[in-house]
Formats: sequence, structure tokens, C-alpha cells
Amino acid sequence: MVYEKFVKDNSSDMKKKDDAKVDLMTCIIKTREDLITANNNFEFADGDLIDYYLYQIKATQSKYNYLLKKAKQSRSSC
Repeated sequence: MVYEKFVKDNSSDMKKKDDAKVDLMTCIIKTREDLITANNNFEFADGDLIDYYLYQIKATQSKYNYLLKKAKQSRSSC
């Protein structure tokens, strides 16, 4: 939902300015939504799915932290 709105509102203007930053921001938003979804799914998981969603949450959280770190580094290098 947030991802689609961001892309729709900003892709044409921002793509022209800086493709890398737009792609990074899009990826951060998508990863955040994936993390929220995994957490919501975990709430209703049972049996073996509990382990699956725990691994998915941990992996997605690692990816999200990496992307945020990368965005902070690119912001400070400007």
C-alpha cells in the first residue's frame, strides 16, 4: 500500500534526479512492508509455521537494517 503510493507519486520525478536513491528507498519501503507482514503472520502461526516465520522475520529484519545503513551512508556522502 505505502510502496505503491510512493512509486506512483514519486517515480517519474525522482527517477530523473537520482535512480539509485529512488531504488534504495523503494526497496526499504517494500522490505518494511514484508517485515510487517511476517510479524502479522507469526501472530497466527501454529506448529512448524512458527519456526518458518521466525526465520523470515530475522532475515527480513537483517535486510531492513542493511538497507537503512546503506541509506544513511549514501546520505552522509552527499
